[in-house]
Amino acid sequence: MLSLEFLLRIAAAALLGGLIGIERGFRAKEAGFRTHFLVALGAAVFMVLSAHGFDDVVFTENIRLDVSRIAAQVVSGIGFIGAGTIIFQRHAVHGLTTAAGLWVTAAIGMAAGAGLYVIAAFTTVLVLLGLEVLHSLLPHVNTRVITATFTAKERSQVDKLLEQLKSDGVIISGFNSSTDPTGRLVVKLDMKVASSKYSDNLLHLLLELDGVEIESIE
Repeated sequence: MLSLEFLLRIAAAALLGGLIGIERGFRAKEAGFRTHFLVALGAAVFMVLSAHGFDDVVFTENIRLDVSRIAAQVVSGIGFIGAGTIIFQRHAVHGLTTAAGLWVTAAIGMAAGAGLYVIAAFTTVLVLLGLEVLHSLLPHVNTRVITATFTAKERSQVDKLLEQLKSDGVIISGFNSSTDPTGRLVVKLDMKVASSKYSDNLLHLLLELDGVEIESIE
C-alpha cells in the first residue's frame, strides 16, 4: 500500500507538470510539455527518495541522516535547466518566464512527492491563471520587444522618431546605426513596449517620416 501511495504521488506530479507544459507548448515557448512533465516527475521522485529512500538505515543506531538533503538539491539543481532557457539577444533577455515556470513546476512536483496534493494542485491552478487567463485579461501588463530596421536620409529624422517613441512610453533597449554605401543611415531599434499591438503604431510613425524606408519590423 505504501508503494501504491508513492506511485500516486509521482503520477499526480507528472499530471500537474504536464498541464503547465501544455500551456507553455501552446505558447510555443522554449520548454513545452515534455520538459515540464519530466521536471515535475523528476522532482517528485527525488522528493520520495529523499523522504523515504533510506528508511532501512535512518533508524539504525549510531546513524544520523538528513532526509531532506536530496530534496534540497532539487531547488538549486533546477536552476541549471532554467538558465538554459534564458537567452540574451538584441540587448534584451528572453525566457525568464519559462525559467520561472520550470522552477515552480519543480516545486509542484516536490509538493506532490511529499503527499501535499492540495498545495500542488492549487499552485498549478495559480500558475495557469497567471500564464494564460491574466495574459488575456491584462495584456497591457505584458511587455514585448519589437525590433525595427529602417534607413533614413538624415539624423534629424531618427531623433524625431526617438522623441515620439519616448513620449509614447516606449523603452529603447538597443540602438545601432551605420551608414550604407549610398550615404543613408541604417538604423536598428530594439524597443520594449507594453502592448503587443504597438508594431502597428510604429509602422505609422515610420511612414509619416519623409525619406524613411522600412526594412523590417518584428
